Amino acid sequence: MKRVETAIPGVLVLEPRVFADERGFFMESWQQRRYAEQGLPPLVQDNLAASRHGVLRGLHLQHPFGQGKLVQVLRGEVFDVAVDVRRGSPWFGRWVAVLLSGESRRQFWVPPGFAHGYCVTSEEALFAYKCSDYYHPEAELALRWDDPDVAIDWPQVGEPQLSEKDRNAKRLAEIEPDRLPQY
Repeated sequence: MKRVETAIPGVLVLEPRVFADERGFFMESWQQRRYAEQGLPPLVQDNLAASRHGVLRGLHLQHPFGQGKLVQVLRGEVFDVAVDVRRGSPWFGRWVAVLLSGESRRQFWVPPGFAHGYCVTSEEALFAYKCSDYYHPEAELALRWDDPDVAIDWPQVGEPQLSEKDRNAKRLAEIEPDRLPQY
C-alpha cells in the first residue's frame, strides 16, 4: 500500500495494491493490521451512498464521538474534502481535497476532528466509507459547504443538490466553540 501525505498532517491518501488482469481486479479494501501500520484505528461501521451528478453531501462531523472515515468510490467519481475544525489546530479552517474514482481505487483517510464532504462529478457515484465510531445523531454537526472563510474550491457542477440539513448548515465562525473538537 502506498501512503500519500496531504498538506494537513494525519489526512492521508492511501493507494492499496491492486492485482488486475483480463478477468478484472482484486484488492484488499481493509485489513486491520495493514491499515493500523498506517496509523488508522479499528473501524466499526460501514456506510454506502449512491448519488447523482451534482449531489454535494457535507460537510459533516460528530462531536463528541468523533468519527474517522476511510472513504472510497466504488463506481463513478467524487471530489472529496476534509476541513480541519479542531479548536487550537494550526490548520484550523484549512481544507484538503482529493479526486476519488472507481478507476483509481484510491482511499482517503479523514481523521476525527475534521468535517467531511464530497461532490459527485460523474454521472453517478457509489461511495463507501468505514467509520471509527458509531453514528450518534445527537452529536452530529454540519458545516456550510460554501463558507467563504473556508473557501473550498469545489468543482463546477452547476447548482449543487443539497439536503435540507446541508442547506441550513452554519458557517464555521457561527458554530459555538464548545461544539467543535479540541486539537
